[in-house]
Amino acid sequence: MTELLQLDVLGPAGPYRSRRRVTVADVSGQPAAELSLAPTVYVDRAMSALRRASPLPLDERIAAITRAGRLFATGTINGQTVGEYERAVSRVAGIPVQVVRAATGTALRRTEQLYTNLQHARPSGAVGDWRDPLTRAGRAVWSRRGEVFAVHAAGNHPGTHTLWPEALALGYRVAVRPSRREPFTPHRLVTALRMAGFADDHVMLLPTDHAAAEGLLRGADLAYGSDEVIRQYADDPFVLPLRPGRSKILLTAGTDWPAQLDTVVSSISHHGGTGCVNATAVLVEGDPTPVAEALADRLALLPSLPPEDEKAVLPVQPAVAARALEKFVRDRAAGAPAHLGGGGFVEELGDGSAVLRPVVHRLESPDDPRADIELPFPCVWVAPWSPEEGIAPLRDTLVLGVYTEDERLVDALVDEPSIANVYVGDHPTHWTDTGIPHDGYLAHFLMRTKGFIRG
Repeated sequence: MTELLQLDVLGPAGPYRSRRRVTVADVSGQPAAELSLAPTVYVDRAMSALRRASPLPLDERIAAITRAGRLFATGTINGQTVGEYERAVSRVAGIPVQVVRAATGTALRRTEQLYTNLQHARPSGAVGDWRDPLTRAGRAVWSRRGEVFAVHAAGNHPGTHTLWPEALALGYRVAVRPSRREPFTPHRLVTALRMAGFADDHVMLLPTDHAAAEGLLRGADLAYGSDEVIRQYADDPFVLPLRPGRSKILLTAGTDWPAQLDTVVSSISHHGGTGCVNATAVLVEGDPTPVAEALADRLALLPSLPPEDEKAVLPVQPAVAARALEKFVRDRAAGAPAHLGGGGFVEELGDGSAVLRPVVHRLESPDDPRADIELPFPCVWVAPWSPEEGIAPLRDTLVLGVYTEDERLVDALVDEPSIANVYVGDHPTHWTDTGIPHDGYLAHFLMRTKGFIRG
């Protein structure tokens, strides 16, 4: 019998294999790894160790993160080659392996460009160090809001772990609580950071149960994430909750939407439809039926394959979980015309796992609350929209892709506080680039400016 991969706690004195371990299973239910859980007393001591530690100098931090990115993307870590790691993530999280591979490339690029990204976030009127000569005449200095940062990581996509290394670069000591759904990525990244030069008391991986997770929040100055522990503290100014994206596309009158169909389909189905930047709703000025039919025709062509297959593009879940999700969607969609997936969207693969195939429903109104239902596969709600309805149906959106030449509409969308990103024209909702914020810059949560002058 093959010995399971051990994912140890990575604490203040190195790896720790606890007595209490949980099995991490793949989408067919087969064991893939064992994840150690840190008890509450261990977490409390670990958080105290993070607070006592002093950060590396800035240049050393940046260099170490760059090295870690290369190790993460190319090296053998914890006995896994990068290919073995990517296949493990694919089989356990049910994410197409090509999506995992792309996320590995994203991690490499973001660690290489991390310092540049931070400069985009720093206010132009502030300096990064009080020793800057400009402070002799008085200047704003960019400084940390705290010393210890806790990350309660999501497991929907490995790309969620490409943001929090910014906290390390800014001098925070970081504790990561991984999702049991996909612990391979944070374990690999924390190990790579330690191999690259960060001390054990600078960055830790602390898998815990719910009770011990409270210890991470108590011991940190700031925290962010998307699990249920974080959601309990959503109104705390020292906690940054990651909410559903509910990304959308608006096709205004006059849009040659058949010419833009590739981009709309990509916005819905890229990443296997698992990302917060995937479009959940498409609003159409005029009759939405032709758009819904065209989307259904295109999405129906996507193949059903195991997640580790090189041609896989759709997510996979254990069959029991997939059937439960199918029932939820069909119950919620009752009364909405289905252009795809109305008779069911689960295709079992015969090994206990099942593909989540695309679903397209048409709604009668853009105010229908179902347009905001975000699901971990390509599920889109197509609805009519008119200028008289204004931007209200477009609120609470991570990325809004809008096809329009109406500058007044663009003004209103940019000014709307609950819309995080506005992409005008033929750009998929998953597009990003160096210096482009995700949901604002994380550094704006981590940092503040202080007035400073010296003689």
